Amino acid sequence: MSRLKVLAAQPRTALGALLTLLLAAGAVVGSGADFTASSANPANTFASGTLSIANSKDGTAVLSASNLRPADPAQNGTVDIENDGSLAGAFTLSRGTITDSDAVNPLSAKLNVTVVDCGVFVGATAPTCGDGDDVSKYTGTLADMGTPGHAIGALGSFTAGAKHRYRFTVALDGSAGNAYQGDSSSVPFDFNAA
Repeated sequence: MSRLKVLAAQPRTALGALLTLLLAAGAVVGSGADFTASSANPANTFASGTLSIANSKDGTAVLSASNLRPADPAQNGTVDIENDGSLAGAFTLSRGTITDSDAVNPLSAKLNVTVVDCGVFVGATAPTCGDGDDVSKYTGTLADMGTPGHAIGALGSFTAGAKHRYRFTVALDGSAGNAYQGDSSSVPFDFNAA
């Protein structure tokens, strides 16, 4: 007896078998057999850092020298410069416009200037200037110290919290004759970071 005749003779069995096949096909096609999962990372926050300079003599002169005499020892002054921001920065030193009291015999052409980096503070302990490990940043006359607003030289990269001491010296050149007596010269210095 053929299978169709058996199914035809037993309609209930045939209907049950057909229903089972349809359900199985629906389960395979309809379920997609997909698994899903998710994980969230809420409240992602972004903030910019800061770059700022702390200057121990902010708004005042680093060095004021008076009664200079040709070939006398140099007079000096120090300033502490700190990166008190949260980002590292490239620090530079620039000068402003020089003001000479005598335009014919400008004293700035006879003022020998040096700028040295004495080193980095270790905690609250300042580095010692003149101990042999100073790094020269400028040596020459005040008049030859670059152009106003342009960097005299790179001071280096300061990490956040790094603090350096700089020593400025000035001496009147031995070649300054009587034409320079009683003359004066002044200049602003600016520390910058980028």
